[in-house]
Amino acid sequence: MKNFKNSLVIFCLAITVSACKHRDIPHYTVSKVIKTDTVTTVNVHIASRINRGELLLIAGKVKEDSSQLKNLKVSFLLPGNSEISAGENSYYASARFIEAGKAALSDTVKDYNGNYLHLNIFGVNQDKAKHLLGMKPQEISGKNVLGKFVDDYNHTVIIPFSDPTDPKKEVYIIELDSTATVVSKTIPQVVKDGNTNKWIVTQHGDYMTLKDSILTQFGADGLGMPFNSIKAGI
Repeated sequence: MKNFKNSLVIFCLAITVSACKHRDIPHYTVSKVIKTDTVTTVNVHIASRINRGELLLIAGKVKEDSSQLKNLKVSFLLPGNSEISAGENSYYASARFIEAGKAALSDTVKDYNGNYLHLNIFGVNQDKAKHLLGMKPQEISGKNVLGKFVDDYNHTVIIPFSDPTDPKKEVYIIELDSTATVVSKTIPQVVKDGNTNKWIVTQHGDYMTLKDSILTQFGADGLGMPFNSIKAGI
């Protein structure tokens, strides 16, 4: 009887370990919790572009660890994404949990505990990101490339560069879609603001900054709050 009980305990532990391994939740860190009257947003930083199933695993773990939080939303940020960005432009994905008992017939997505949620992936997957970053358009041949930045909102790649033969030493910025077609081309006006160079890219005054391999985009009327922030090569 004793041997049977020991075997039962070992069997149960084996099932638990197996379940944990089966989940294999990717590494993530929680950086900020933002509460409003209608939603509690948890900002989660992930190390790389992960797939739908892995996002659901993280969302489920955050829900499990935050059972006291109501109206939970999980926002996923890639390296370089800013905590203070306005809107969903710089989020890789978001998961919004549905209140228990309020799921519609069309709601079919669940986490591993059976909680219903809406999962939206705004960013591009690893394969498409590699494709965007690997493109070598004629426009940058022989140029000094300052970085390649995947815009997860527009599914494009932004490439600022300079021309070593240009006596004016101007900065050029091109944006390419997945077919290597140039969708925008700009010679920004460079404005010095303290220790920061602002690249003015529109007549309205929208601008970019580049610091520590992170390209940050600002609206002219955004009160200094970025709407997108991207780390090179991600």
